[in-house]
Amino acid sequence: MTKKNLVLDRKNQKPIVFDVFYNKTSTPKPLVVFCHGYKGFKDWGAWDQVAEQFKDTGLFFVKFNFSHNGGTVNQPIDFPDLEAFAENNYTKELQDLDDIITFLISDKNPLSNQINTQHITIIGHSRGGGIATIKASEDNRITKLITWASACAFGKRTSTTGDLEQWKKAGVKYVLNGRTKQKMPHNYQFYLDYKAHEARLNIENACKHIAIPHAIIHAIDDPSVSFEEAKQLHNWNPKSTLLSLKNSNHVFNASHPWNSNTLPEALQTVVTETITFINTKA
Repeated sequence: MTKKNLVLDRKNQKPIVFDVFYNKTSTPKPLVVFCHGYKGFKDWGAWDQVAEQFKDTGLFFVKFNFSHNGGTVNQPIDFPDLEAFAENNYTKELQDLDDIITFLISDKNPLSNQINTQHITIIGHSRGGGIATIKASEDNRITKLITWASACAFGKRTSTTGDLEQWKKAGVKYVLNGRTKQKMPHNYQFYLDYKAHEARLNIENACKHIAIPHAIIHAIDDPSVSFEEAKQLHNWNPKSTLLSLKNSNHVFNASHPWNSNTLPEALQTVVTETITFINTKA
């Protein structure tokens, strides 16, 4: 079963659009929730083909758009709502992740009987890896954490650095999206929110408090997030598993759109290793 563009409505908050992939059986399945990265979205590239593989191995796979990623309910792909994108921040993404998990394992979810609430894995790609790590460190419902090409520090990202005085004065700064050619706005609130919650948003501290099985997957030649960041994550949690990939980039050699029925070799390795890690008893 595949259900696309389901909507989680929330009071006084933007809705969350999500997809579920599962095989309907009488047995509840481990839940896997995937968090996309910066300038990402649930329908990017090969993520649907990735989701199908998780489904085919007996997992209940969910991917969703962060509520302020720039997509909408009617147009979840790309970034038609740049006003929402401008108002995004890390704490909103953490709240989104909390809300989607809470909904999925609740009686409000008509598919909850398909989910084994004792087995919840969070996967995060890039910035989503940082969000997943922080969430896993503070939420005992989560039983496994896997990051793909994750950042190790939010304070070093372009979103929270640069000419702060000019950003504060203008109230907004722009980042060019190389693919869509959109000038994507970041309102100054992003920085203020980061500073207000800096202790919570410390990925190093979160990593050091991870007590569940933790896998870190990263390409050695990642041009966007250095492999050194993966090594930092591993150093902060020596019990974690670090898997390095050769001949791969930040998105494991996939691209958007992805028109092939097969995954690139690097991404296939990531998926295979991730599924094995999820299915291995702790």
